[in-house]
Amino acid sequence: MNSIREYFHTDWAAMTFHDWLGLIITIVVFLLMIVVYVYVLHPANKDKLESRRYIPLEEDDLSVEERK
Repeated sequence: MNSIREYFHTDWAAMTFHDWLGLIITIVVFLLMIVVYVYVLHPANKDKLESRRYIPLEEDDLSVEERK
């Protein structure tokens, strides 16, 4: 058990600015991904998201028509 503690030990005082920046960015991205997953997978948002399902394809069709 002691070797596992040593393996996962973090020396917080020795962390550089870039270490802290990476840690903060990782935590923020993780939390944002949870928020996005909850929003997308919530049943109440299904109709709103389904109505926008083909927006990327429609925009491609408009740009092709404009070129003609």
